[in-house]
Amino acid sequence: MNQQKKALNFIANNGVIILMVVLVIITGILKPNFFKLGNWTNIIGTMSYRLVIALGIAGCIITAGCDLSAGRMIGFGACLAGVFLQNPSGKMFPNLPNLPVPVAALVAMLVCGCLGCVTGFFIAYLHVPPFISTMAMMEIVYGVNSIFTGSKNVNNYVDAYLDLNRNTFLGLNFLIWVALGIAAITWFIFNMTRHGKYMYAIGGNPQAAEVAGVPVKQTLVLIYMKAAMFYGLAGFMIGARAGGVSVNTGLGYEMEAIAACTIGGVSVSGGRGKVSSAFIGVAVFEILKTALQFLGVNAYAQFIALGVIIYIAISLDIRKYVAKK
Repeated sequence: MNQQKKALNFIANNGVIILMVVLVIITGILKPNFFKLGNWTNIIGTMSYRLVIALGIAGCIITAGCDLSAGRMIGFGACLAGVFLQNPSGKMFPNLPNLPVPVAALVAMLVCGCLGCVTGFFIAYLHVPPFISTMAMMEIVYGVNSIFTGSKNVNNYVDAYLDLNRNTFLGLNFLIWVALGIAAITWFIFNMTRHGKYMYAIGGNPQAAEVAGVPVKQTLVLIYMKAAMFYGLAGFMIGARAGGVSVNTGLGYEMEAIAACTIGGVSVSGGRGKVSSAFIGVAVFEILKTALQFLGVNAYAQFIALGVIIYIAISLDIRKYVAKK
């Protein structure tokens, strides 16, 4: 009886992952092309920038917050980096100097990071709910980016930028290595630094954390700053992969990142979540989307399926929280 209860708990706690495995097997049987190397290379490539976004937003969710500005911030980072990496012919801003590829990425990260600081300031010091503060920043960033680019596409990139997606090292393109590097850095921050401990303490009980001497306000500002820097980097990565971006690049990506984190086990109640949670969630989300496409599921019906999966994941998360109480 005890074994049966353990088995039922395992199924309940990992229902979404089990569903994914079953769907992958069915898709592979019905559509043998699903298991071809090219398809999985494409999935992993898409996962690279999605993982960076999820790792940024995970910190916000762990503190029982959210970040609705992520999608627009990604688009801004993509456009900002892109204008510094265009070929001399057809540049959006002819007088703007070309920057080395890493420097352009750093510019996008720093500018987005400053905007993240503003968001974090309103949340931490003025007690504006994360939903409202990040929604306001979402509108501001979209407006700034639309004025900055004139709502025109940014493309015609130098080869050194596009080579990040074309060239490989040990069989993986450079964008995947960037994502793995960010994952390693985030793991270190979450698990080996005071900032990481403070983050989990705030998510568990912000009042108790403040009484215990945790610098709650400064930590929250840093969390939203770091998240915004990750969004800027993700935008830079999307530009290299897509070969062109616009103000609408990244639109809706924040919702998928929040969903991926929840599916992977980052608790919307706060205080729980790991780097592996974001990785698992992004993998499940991307594989499920690809499997549904291979099975020929109606594009609009795919949204319904993914919405149901999000409902299941959140329900399981709340179930765990209630069980612990």
